[in-house]
Amino acid sequence: MITMPPAIQCLDSSRYFPKVKANDHINLTIESHQIFGLLGPNGCGKTTLLHQLQGLDAPTSGTVKVLGLDPRRDRQELMARIGTQLQEARVIPRLKVIEVLTTFGSFYPQSQDPMTVLESVGLAAKAGAFVDKLSGGQRQRVFIALALIHNPELLFFDELTSALDPQSRLKIWDILRDLKAAGRTVILTTHSMEEAQTLCDRIAIMDAGHIIAEGTPDELIDEFTQGSTLKFSVSGTVQLAPLEKISGVTSVDIQGQDVTIIGKGDFTPHVMQVLTDQHVSPAHMSLNPATLEDVFLHLTGRSLQA
Repeated sequence: MITMPPAIQCLDSSRYFPKVKANDHINLTIESHQIFGLLGPNGCGKTTLLHQLQGLDAPTSGTVKVLGLDPRRDRQELMARIGTQLQEARVIPRLKVIEVLTTFGSFYPQSQDPMTVLESVGLAAKAGAFVDKLSGGQRQRVFIALALIHNPELLFFDELTSALDPQSRLKIWDILRDLKAAGRTVILTTHSMEEAQTLCDRIAIMDAGHIIAEGTPDELIDEFTQGSTLKFSVSGTVQLAPLEKISGVTSVDIQGQDVTIIGKGDFTPHVMQVLTDQHVSPAHMSLNPATLEDVFLHLTGRSLQA
């Protein structure tokens, strides 16, 4: 049985500039057929890393492999197998959508039928429209189509949904899920923690040139947060000890009629059972699950939006 190499592998990879360690001893393995999120504040080093992964730069030390290839040495072969998101300024606005795709398809030895690609991103009806007449969400889908025109295995997308309305954002989320289902690997950089938590199978968080955490969203939330917070009020007396003994509960605070419980896992049904056993009816109940935003705040001390 042939073992396929990881989509991306960085082994002790560093990229140093005068007075700046942009990437410092990066070790990262990204397997194929998943959506992988790369998160970090501006200036954390993720753009430098992405440039190396796409063959635009080389590490000062260590090794970087993409689809088993050296991105710099084998860049011509690599470019036929990866798709990258173009910026809007690189697309001539007075071209029609179908013309843009046909033009970009001609840059590759092999490319897909432009209409087939447009159908896959829900833009077949806009094939004859001028690019500058499209909505923001439609233009982003054109950029996805351009990245797909040569049928790549690995895709890089950067802030695809920033500044888009909720409906457009959800359409792009569906496209990314379809790409994964079709067997492609997607590397997604985003400042939206909701987007990363919803879409990504695994996530790496970068700060100050280092990868400071990596795992599934659930793994990161479980490791770096206290868990979910359950709040409610009661009219009677609640016994503290049975609540503290519930599996997953890490903290119980009772202030008069107000109860706050922090825990990991699905502890809420057990809380409800304890209250029922005590003949207590909770009111004004709210559950606030821990999120990736909480993880990032814990690890870096600031919001990703900062």
